[in-house]
This record gives sequence, structure tokens and C-alpha cells, in this order.
Amino acid sequence: MSASLLRGAGRLLRRLAAIVLVAGVTLPASADTLPPTVRLALDQARVPAESVSVWVQPVDAEAPSLAINAAQPMNPASVMKLVTAFAALDRLGPAHTWTTRIATDGKLVNGTLDGSLYLIGGADPMLGSDRLWRMLRRIRALGIDTIRGDIVLDGTALALPPHDPDAFDGRGLRPYNSGPHGLLLNWNTLQLALTPAARAHEAVTVAAEPPLAGVVIDNRLVTSDAPCVVWYRDLDARLEPGPRLVLNGSLPASCGPRNWSAAPLPPADFGTALVGGLWHEIGGRLDGTVRSGTAPDGAQPRVTEESPPLADVVRDMNKWSSNVIARQLLATLGALGPAAEVGAPPDMVAGGARVATAQLAAAGVDTGALVIENGSGLSRIERITAASLGQLLATAWRRPWMPEYIASLPIAGVDGTARKRLAGSPAHGQAHIKTGTLNGVRAIAGYLLDGNGRRHVVVMMVNHPEAANSAAAQDALLEWVWAGGLQRAQ
Repeated sequence: MSASLLRGAGRLLRRLAAIVLVAGVTLPASADTLPPTVRLALDQARVPAESVSVWVQPVDAEAPSLAINAAQPMNPASVMKLVTAFAALDRLGPAHTWTTRIATDGKLVNGTLDGSLYLIGGADPMLGSDRLWRMLRRIRALGIDTIRGDIVLDGTALALPPHDPDAFDGRGLRPYNSGPHGLLLNWNTLQLALTPAARAHEAVTVAAEPPLAGVVIDNRLVTSDAPCVVWYRDLDARLEPGPRLVLNGSLPASCGPRNWSAAPLPPADFGTALVGGLWHEIGGRLDGTVRSGTAPDGAQPRVTEESPPLADVVRDMNKWSSNVIARQLLATLGALGPAAEVGAPPDMVAGGARVATAQLAAAGVDTGALVIENGSGLSRIERITAASLGQLLATAWRRPWMPEYIASLPIAGVDGTARKRLAGSPAHGQAHIKTGTLNGVRAIAGYLLDGNGRRHVVVMMVNHPEAANSAAAQDALLEWVWAGGLQRAQ
């Protein structure tokens, strides 16, 4: 079936479901049978029932009201971030913060530091260029205008395995493929503000932020007269020696200004380029170089910067499904766990997976089928069952940090990655759900407030080559729960 036919069938199904819901009629389903509207949508998507797992449970109940293939391990895609968020909040608490420090050695005489400056990371997942700029401005305010030595970036807060950004899908310049780092700066992301020209074949204007010292932007983008469908479809970036970031392709004039992004360098190299660019931008002088290294024990503390609390970090991670924040949180958990076996290379990612698994198990969540690779869901091997996700969400409801956890989830039809879900549905705005999508995977999990004011845990995962077409089935499940289908079926 073509994509246009699938979209048309989906729209028809949604209209019929809306009519049924508004009329107050809900077709029954048993506790182990998919609701009819969900089955119909899956048939339209050519997804068999055995490729779907479902768990629905009122938050005030002890058992699920609907469980389909709930013990079957499934790839959850970005829904795995719910596991990472749960473990982090449960272990660290919503007020946990990370600390980044600047220290110096040598003497300061008449604005000149006769030594080096050290930027010491604390694994802060949210150290954007604006906060880094403020830290460097404070250094200038302390009277340091010229640094005779080097600016040394210390990322040793996290002991990490090698990370290959090309490993997942060969698109290593995409920010979603960036790895964690002990001194992660600006999410390892270069923002590219694109403004098409008024006429086709003219150059697209590119404004790159933040400044990266030594990185040349080679803009070869042109404006096209094509319709604005998928605006980024014809855009491409590649890195050449220099380093030179080459931007190729076209942007339709009808799309107007757009924001694109790239991760042109590994985190350590990105950090040196960013700090060098910002230090120059604020008028600082440097006789040495910006480089990676380790701060000496005797360095004099100068500036301390606290991160936003974990509750805010989790919200940013879940609302917009940030993989690099999830990876950073998992590595942070690994820094708290027991040391690796003697002789084994340091790996706080694997350690974080062990800590997260133990945290869930201690909370009573079944971890028998749980596989955590990086905590972000950008993985072909991560697995969890719908039953475990349901247990996790039900347990989170009873935790003191429950409000922060739920508030981190996108609201269906309103914001985040779920802002386009349930459009025109009476269930619009009633679900806090995390979404997940990979090739062959589509998943949702979260909480829904039904039409009678009762809240439910809802999980649905689809692992099938046609999973991309199953969004309508997931929305149909949310609508069915909202309309009281569970109560009528019991």
C-alpha cells in the first residue's frame, strides 16, 4: 500500500474512531484481546498482532487491565529513556546537580596569568555555550586578560569506552549520534540557522552558532523552488580535513528560515574549538593552545558553575528525546557504581547499565529481559518488555519525584516529540507519553487521563518492518482508554 493510501486510510480510521468516541460508544475488549479500533489500525498498517505488545493499568490498581504479549522482549527505541530517567531520579533525586570548575596555576600580574587555566568538567549534561560564555566572562572579570600558558580541558570525570558516532547508521555528523563526555559542551552540537533566498538558485544564508575556532564552514547550499514537504531532505553535511564542514544541497524558498544542526567533531575536539572561539570572542588573549589534559591537584579554584537540577535535565531529555543527555545520565550512574573488574578497561556506560538495572530491580520491576546498551534507545540490541515498562511507570507514580517524572514527558498534541499526535481527537492533551521510533520500531509509553478522570499507565510497542505505519494504532489505543474502554470491557 502506498504512503498516500496509508495516510488516507489512517485519516478515515481516525474520523470513524472520533465519531464512536464522541457518541459514547466503546466496543468491548477482553484483558488479553486488542481493542477493535486498534486491530483495525494495525490491519491497515499491515502489522500482525504478534509483533505488538501492550500494557494498560490504572495507576490505582495492582494489576493490568489489558496485557497483550506483555512478556515479550521488544526494542523500545527512545522509550528506553523512561528507564534511564527512572534510575537517575531514583538514585540521585530530582535536585541533583553537576559542578563545573575553572582553576588556574601560576601568578596573575597586571592582567596576565603566568600559567595555565583549567576547565574541569563534572559530567554536566547541560553545559551550553551560554553558560560556558558566562564562566569565561567571570574569569575576565577577575582580571585575567592574557594567559601565558594553555587552556586545558579536563574531561576525566567520566571514564568511557571508545565511541564511534558512525556505528549506528553511518551518519556520524548527526547530533543524535554523539557520545557522552566528562566535559560535554553545548551537547556537542553546532546550530546552523538557514535562511533561503527569495529566488531559486541563489545562496542560502547560514549563521553558525556557537563559534568554533579553527572550523571552517563551507556553505554550498542553494535555494530551490520545490514545495516545502520534508525541508531537510536535500541537505547534506560532510567533514573534510582542515577541519572544514561542507554543507551541500538545497532548501526550498517556501520553507522559510529553518534551524539545522551538526556534530562536526568528537566531544573533546568540539570542546577545544568552542572554548577557543569563546575566549577570542570575549577579547581574551592566549599565548599557548586550547587542549585536553588533566588539572593538577594544586590548581587554584576561580569559578564554579552548578548545572540545572536533574528534574530539569530529565525534562529536556524526554520532551525532545535527547540521546546525548540520556547517554550522559547513564554514564553518571556508572560513576556511582562499583569499580569494574580488575584489569578491565574503564567503562562507566556499562557500569551505568548495571546500576540502572539494579535500581529497577530494587524497585520491584522485572529486569529479566532488560538489555541496556546506552540508555538512549538508539540501539539495535536494547530490550524491555511491556510488563516491565508498565511496572516501572506504575512504580514511578508512587515515588515522591512522580510530578517531575510525569512533567518530563511530552503531552500528546501539545509539545515535544508528541506535539503532532492525537490531532482532532477528544483525547488531545490528555496523555503524557514518551515516543520512540527506529527503522522497524515504533513505541509509546506514559500516562493517560481518561474521560472519567482516572489515570492509566499505557504502553504499546511495535517491532515489525511496517512499524512506521502503526502510529494510528497507538493513537487508537490512547483514544480507547480515554473513552473508558477498559471499564466497559470489564
